[in-house]
Amino acid sequence: MTALKFSGPVLPAGETRELYVVDGVVTHEKQAGADTVAHGWIVPGLVDAHCHLGLDDAGGVSDEETEQQAIDDRDTGALLIRDCGSPVDTAWIHDRDDLPRLIRAGRHVARTRRYIRNYAEEVEPEGLAAEVATQARRGDGWVKLVGDWISRDDGDLMPSFSPEEFAEAIRVAHENGAKVTAHCFGHDVLPGLIEAGIDCIEHGTGLTVDLVEKMVSRGTALVPTVMQLDKFPEHAEAGRAKFPRYAATMDDLHARRRETLMTAHEAGVAMYAGTDGGGVSRHGNLPGEIVAMHELGFSKEAALGAASWRAREWLGWNSGLDEGAPADFVVYPSNPLDDLSVLRTPSAVVLRGKIVA
Repeated sequence: MTALKFSGPVLPAGETRELYVVDGVVTHEKQAGADTVAHGWIVPGLVDAHCHLGLDDAGGVSDEETEQQAIDDRDTGALLIRDCGSPVDTAWIHDRDDLPRLIRAGRHVARTRRYIRNYAEEVEPEGLAAEVATQARRGDGWVKLVGDWISRDDGDLMPSFSPEEFAEAIRVAHENGAKVTAHCFGHDVLPGLIEAGIDCIEHGTGLTVDLVEKMVSRGTALVPTVMQLDKFPEHAEAGRAKFPRYAATMDDLHARRRETLMTAHEAGVAMYAGTDGGGVSRHGNLPGEIVAMHELGFSKEAALGAASWRAREWLGWNSGLDEGAPADFVVYPSNPLDDLSVLRTPSAVVLRGKIVA
């Protein structure tokens, strides 16, 4: 196989280097006869840490539609995806060298009639732990819980299960070798989850200073899905006539979202970029999430790192492009740390040592 040559500043350090790709890995040893592919700013493969392959707003989709979703994500540089719940089995993606590397969470686990129809395995409390064990075996080391959702009886966001029930579910997941994350919009569900040792929180708009401090001390991660939070006013308006308390809660969470999330970031909570692609959010917009994190208050380097080298390390993948690293990277025509909008127009996308876009 002919070696491929890439050159330019390599982030995060920014040192100008020559990278060669041989048999799917990076080497810095000169390769005679290598094909020169691209010169530009080189970034370790991007990571979408909250995505839903195989899902649209009505539920599961076909393999053909799932494939296109994965391609849309890949072509904007998302080469590693943590799938946060899908109603269809996407394990076949592992067999496709041209599609992103995938870490699956199995199917969402929710309370009966307390989540979006056709998305989740819906259970009552007595069935929660057993279903979590099933999804732990089904996925690739993660389980996704629906922590809170609107309760029609209460007319507001409410935890899906009790703290004790969540704690048992987290214990069972860990026993089965899986980490646990949870959809959490409001506040009330968070203390019990964090105390029980949950590994990650999705969205996190209900966080308070005391909970942020506990997350830092426990190493609990947060994927804020900043673009998704912009939909809170739509959710509030849709429920305002029938559920005014819920609408007021969503309005308040939206109004305080920047203060809440930047408090977590500045306190040292490990935060990563996730688009929530799937359902009403389109695929292929990880650059938009990185820009949104910067607009929230992250530095450009922190926002890009949350979707590249730091996220890769968090998920157990090589975070840089050192000798022998997997050849998963993206080349850009100019420095994304000067202008993040360049992330939308990569010069080359390299996955498993092959140019895929």
